Amino acid sequence: MFDHVTIRASDRAASELFYELVLSTIAIEKTHTDEDFPEWDDFSLSQASDEKPVTRRLHIGFAAPSREHVDEFWRVGTDAGYRDDGSPGPRPQYRDDYYGSFLLDPDGNSAEAVHHGAMRTGGFIDHLWIRVADRAASRAFYETIAPHAGFRLKHDMADRTQFVGESGSFSLVDGEPTEHLHMAFPVDDNAQVDAFHESATSAGYRDNGGPGERPEYHNGYYGAYVLDPDGNNVELVNHNR
Repeated sequence: MFDHVTIRASDRAASELFYELVLSTIAIEKTHTDEDFPEWDDFSLSQASDEKPVTRRLHIGFAAPSREHVDEFWRVGTDAGYRDDGSPGPRPQYRDDYYGSFLLDPDGNSAEAVHHGAMRTGGFIDHLWIRVADRAASRAFYETIAPHAGFRLKHDMADRTQFVGESGSFSLVDGEPTEHLHMAFPVDDNAQVDAFHESATSAGYRDNGGPGERPEYHNGYYGAYVLDPDGNNVELVNHNR
């Protein structure tokens, strides 16, 4: 579902240390690092600035190979002094076989290790929960871009609205909004990027960067950006690889 998800940290080094420690317990190792981003495949973080503020109030669930890995994620994190956000155990309200544990990163975002019977393939991020000010408005935005981004509305429940891809999901939940999140969805044709941007901006959503190549990332990188109703940056990208 996700090409990449990027958060911005108040202290890159502190957040990098947290994620490097806890993600290694669930067999997720860093895949790249440079002066701008450390990356763990489809997850990355960067240093916040006045122009690009800190990501707040995000929940991100990482796929764990087993329940024992979920236990270790929480044990190692809490032993290192990171804040508990939910001890290891079943969460049958999500799935009969759902097993997760939760920690808070240095900026208070909720990081989860999760194992269940429908794990995402092809990436480390199993799911996101995004808090929104107006769930109906946010649902309408994501329904507008869904045909271009390769996901669909699956559930619209009393407590959350869930969109799913071939594997992986994100949910919209009521609350003080998640801020300054970047989500990118992959496509395999530049025309899909163009259509996404045209559809969203024609519907009145805010442009955050028109379709075009971004060679600062790599040759052939073709993306476009719009803002969701809470100001989070949503991208479609074709890597042309």
